[in-house]
Amino acid sequence: MTKLPELVSEGSLARELGERFAAAGYETWLVGGSVRDFLLGRPLTDLDVATSAKPSEMLEVLRPWAQQLWLQGVRFGTIGALIDGERVEITTYREEWYVEDSRKPEVHFAPDIRSDLSRRDFTVNAVAVEIPGGEVFDPTGGLQDLRAKLLRTPSSPEQAFTDDPLRMLRACRFAAALDFEVAEEIVEAIHTMRERLAIVSRERVRDELSKLLVSSHPSRGLDLLVRTGLADEVMPELPALAMEQDPVHRHKDVLHHTYAVIEGMPPTLLGRMAALMHDIGKPATRAFGPEGVSFHHHEVVGARMTVERLRELRYPNHFVDEVRQLVFLHLRFHTFRLGWTDAAVRRYVRDAGPLLDTLNLLVRADCTTRNKAKARELQERMDQLEARIAELTEREELSKIRPPLDGHDVIAFFDLKPSRVVGEALKFLTELRIERGPMGRADAFKELERWAAERDLKPARTVEDATELASAARAAAEEAEA
Repeated sequence: MTKLPELVSEGSLARELGERFAAAGYETWLVGGSVRDFLLGRPLTDLDVATSAKPSEMLEVLRPWAQQLWLQGVRFGTIGALIDGERVEITTYREEWYVEDSRKPEVHFAPDIRSDLSRRDFTVNAVAVEIPGGEVFDPTGGLQDLRAKLLRTPSSPEQAFTDDPLRMLRACRFAAALDFEVAEEIVEAIHTMRERLAIVSRERVRDELSKLLVSSHPSRGLDLLVRTGLADEVMPELPALAMEQDPVHRHKDVLHHTYAVIEGMPPTLLGRMAALMHDIGKPATRAFGPEGVSFHHHEVVGARMTVERLRELRYPNHFVDEVRQLVFLHLRFHTFRLGWTDAAVRRYVRDAGPLLDTLNLLVRADCTTRNKAKARELQERMDQLEARIAELTEREELSKIRPPLDGHDVIAFFDLKPSRVVGEALKFLTELRIERGPMGRADAFKELERWAAERDLKPARTVEDATELASAARAAAEEAEA
């Protein structure tokens, strides 16, 4: 019998956990990603354990020992525990499946480890190691599939995807994360059953897509999504990028360009999602003219489409706003081919805000041309822009560009109430700050007075009186907040 003594070495948490449960009369096995990643030489994070103990019986063993317990999954047979600084998740042997058209899986306890493993998603996740002894139990051929770098299902793919349609998306995610091939019968089953994914909650779909994007080989998983038609159920904008190439007005393969941009970004969800969405406006804006194909304003259309899709996938509003802004701004860099004025640099930094570094990375990754001279030119121009940003930042606080006067100053100077006019005045002052750089309050009041004269608006107080009144109003507002 094959053993993995390294996983249950003397003094390890796994070994002690197995001994404690065995002393109480229960079986325990390391399962799932813990075993798979160990066999692949990948770093271990949390331990996944399957046991014959029911949740109430697990608590009897864990409560005197664990520093912290998490019981959110207890009704599904799962208890999380923090023991000596390590996180472990322990689950009663179980089987789960979706009832026809139900959006929530049903979970039932299984009689033994064999039954538990037979209903798991893929054979590479269905290898178990007994603790504390270290014997390997592999009833579905997972070890062989790990060596072959192949994804298969323990049961037929049709049965596996009927039990949990999300496994179709997980196949794409594991192909990307592990850089594995996917068995042809899985590919065929996904193509046939892809519409069944509709019964899975969008939150679960969202989480799998997010994990796929930050994996080591996201384009492999995304390509499987497109090839099987599963992308139509997750993000139909993606296959739409595979536009037919016109033999006269040649243009880049936008789909594979998108894959390359994603791979060129660091593995953060924000950056990779922005790369995924950055060109989705191109199919709707493609036009043919004498000079070839064009995609005018595809960043504007793409930003709107981004919001619609990410909201439909239940991403948080702040994340949706950030991705939208990156998509909207990703072409801004290319509008300054003749150089960057100080005002243009300030506006670029202001509009990017805290997304500046991610935006610059996206611009660099968006250059996938095979023309080495063109690629070198783009990278040099981005180097120049970043140098200009650094240079201006030394002279000015670019990350905190604000108008030289605030709303209290405007209200006091013209004797106004909070209104649209105050907002317009502040917008004017902000643009003035961007165009001219830092300026003193006296100059700002002069420019504000000129701006107001064009609108038949006259000052009601001197600059000195307005400054004093605004200062008092500011102090009162701060005191009220405190």
